Amino acid sequence: MTVAEDADDHGHGHHLPAVEDWPKGFGEASWWPFVTAIGGGGIYLAAALYVMAIKDIIGMGAFSAVAIGSTFLFLAGLFGWLYHTFVSTFWERGANEKSEHKLRWGMVAFLGSEVATFSAGFIYYFFIRVGGLGELPHLFGSLVIVNTLILVLSSVTIHFAHTSLLKGNRRRFIGLLGATLLLGTVFIGGQVYEYYVFIAEEGFTLGAEAFDQTFASGFYALTGLHGLHVTLGAVLIGIVFVRALRGQYSAERHVSVSTVSMYWHFVDAVWIFLVVVLYAGA
Repeated sequence: MTVAEDADDHGHGHHLPAVEDWPKGFGEASWWPFVTAIGGGGIYLAAALYVMAIKDIIGMGAFSAVAIGSTFLFLAGLFGWLYHTFVSTFWERGANEKSEHKLRWGMVAFLGSEVATFSAGFIYYFFIRVGGLGELPHLFGSLVIVNTLILVLSSVTIHFAHTSLLKGNRRRFIGLLGATLLLGTVFIGGQVYEYYVFIAEEGFTLGAEAFDQTFASGFYALTGLHGLHVTLGAVLIGIVFVRALRGQYSAERHVSVSTVSMYWHFVDAVWIFLVVVLYAGA
């Protein structure tokens, strides 16, 4: 039997069945994971460029451009990926109490791994404190106090947004959720401004000789890691907010709201611990 006869037997003309399978699978593929991966890889590249910049090998402009572009790609890819995974098919999926229970416990397990991650960073910091430190910058001021109050308030608003949904008050739910997203964005902006003050005005950098470099590495590693988690939380809240505006969620179907709320409370608690240990402790 020739190739043409074999294809005709399957009713596909000149296309072989094995070739036919590719377009079907490709039609269900998404480019968003690739965009997210490129952005994530670019963040690591930006870190390497920063080290080169402080050594005067390259200019800070290259680092800034790669850092901003990579962060944008990472967040845009993450948003698009999660949006197309969960939002568009929300009402097509039936409510399943067992599946919702697994998702909540999945978030608990994920937060457990996050506790281990931050604990490793804090253990490193405690070790260097015991060993003694040199000159430390003044970190605890009005900016960190205001930023902390903003993040604590956002934790309150997302809690009452969730309870409003459970009571069937969608208007209050959407309003408080939007307020949480706004407060989270303001907090991220405040931390970026704080970094600017520390680096540009006070000279508190990884290469500055005026301050203890071991402390600087621990400080920026822990606060930067937390800032990344807050940014991820803001993206998740943004997705939940868009879904809420599209009429999704109800008192019976709210697992994404509850899991995102759990994550946001977690980053809030970590930040308070950071303020006590790093800012006030310094």
